[in-house]
Amino acid sequence: MQEALLSLWAGLPVFMVHSGVSLMILIMGAFIYTKITRHEEIALIRDGNVAAALSYGSAIIGLALPLAFSLSASVSVWDIVLWGVIALILQIVAFRLADLFLKGLSSRIEAGEMGAAVMVVSVKLSTAFINSAAISG
Repeated sequence: MQEALLSLWAGLPVFMVHSGVSLMILIMGAFIYTKITRHEEIALIRDGNVAAALSYGSAIIGLALPLAFSLSASVSVWDIVLWGVIALILQIVAFRLADLFLKGLSSRIEAGEMGAAVMVVSVKLSTAFINSAAISG
């Protein structure tokens, strides 16, 4: 039991730093994502727009997955930061590509169009799964 407690004590600072950095990247990434899209996700979600909730929720999950995989493969905090920034950029690119493909994605999400929301969820999560696998290599 003492070895387990010593191991916990030794690893706790690294755990706290890595978890804290990852959560900060996730929060900042979610905030940046809301500023880059043309629609107001939070206001739409507060008004009960399920399409906006699906789209925004998938963006958050799409950022969290690569961050989680980078945590398991990282050798330093800088690995987590680097992969977090790359994951954010790729999620924005995924949204923009879906917007090009679906024509007027933001206005369709604002209108609560579930078909467009499901498609963008698929694009974001597919991107996140591929990014996660690439990160963990």
